[in-house]
Amino acid sequence: MTDKLESGKPHHAWRLSVAPMMDWTDRHCRFLHRQLTRRALLYTEMVTTGALLHGNVARHLQFNVEEYPVALQLGGSEPSDLAQCARLGQQWGYDEINLNCGCPSERVQRGAFGACLMAEPALVSDCVKAMVDAVGVPVTVKHRIGIDKSEDYGFVRDFVGQVSEAGCRVFIVHARNAWLQGLSPKENRDIPPLRYGTVHQLKQEFPHLTIVINGGLTDSGALREQLAHVDGAMLGREAYHNPWWLTEWDAAFFDEPPVAVTREQVEESMVVYMERQAQKHGVGWYGIARHMLGLRHGLPGARKWRQVWSDHRLKGEPPRAVMENARQRGAVV
Repeated sequence: MTDKLESGKPHHAWRLSVAPMMDWTDRHCRFLHRQLTRRALLYTEMVTTGALLHGNVARHLQFNVEEYPVALQLGGSEPSDLAQCARLGQQWGYDEINLNCGCPSERVQRGAFGACLMAEPALVSDCVKAMVDAVGVPVTVKHRIGIDKSEDYGFVRDFVGQVSEAGCRVFIVHARNAWLQGLSPKENRDIPPLRYGTVHQLKQEFPHLTIVINGGLTDSGALREQLAHVDGAMLGREAYHNPWWLTEWDAAFFDEPPVAVTREQVEESMVVYMERQAQKHGVGWYGIARHMLGLRHGLPGARKWRQVWSDHRLKGEPPRAVMENARQRGAVV
């Protein structure tokens, strides 16, 4: 990983990370998460090669310097296109380029990338090699443990083995199969059974590789259990819906002092950020505030606080006034 991540700490860059989640982990979400953990690695939403090669590059790749360390996830299956987009990611300052080989959605399958790429390890190897040759930052792969209903360990073992020979040293493994037909993306996150043992077996078979586990982890106890078997863990929906959990991570998993911040201070920081985004980029606060609706998860008054920040009728109000309203409604002191 880059110098930004190599600070002499006892743990590597992939020990804990927040997963790439479509429509969720945009730069505003990542700015929030960075208020809560200094060390966890943050990922972008998946960005397709077509969007970068034929669209607005700045819109897709712009991020805040406060987000470091941050990784770019790409979706695509054409080696030359991925190499070009990896170069763009490096030029824009991303610490890592990640290839999506795990998304099961039909739209992604029609683009011939995502989880269906697991059936073509030679093509994935070509894609990885093209990106490794193009950039100096790590190229990583996020994938499933299998596709459809086959639970043959040899399938994922051979996939990891072949792709690692192309220069990939970090594999982020969602511990479920991807069913390419018959399930929605949401169902694919819940219905195929979790098989953590398969990911543990990968680490045993490839001790020289960094193996990061993903899927179904919702508390620090579960993280500790998994980190006894693999090199790192990637957290998704629980980290998004209960972001305050992230404040535990630096102390619990990186041997660092806890993040000394209150929920009120985070909310204030987000309001300052909203004001800056409005002034510099014309971005309204409403699309930013949606990412912090879980900030008071489980606390008295949280529902009323959430209702204010999610009230579309208040879009024209200054965010600072909305914050005061939310605090009054939620009886926050």
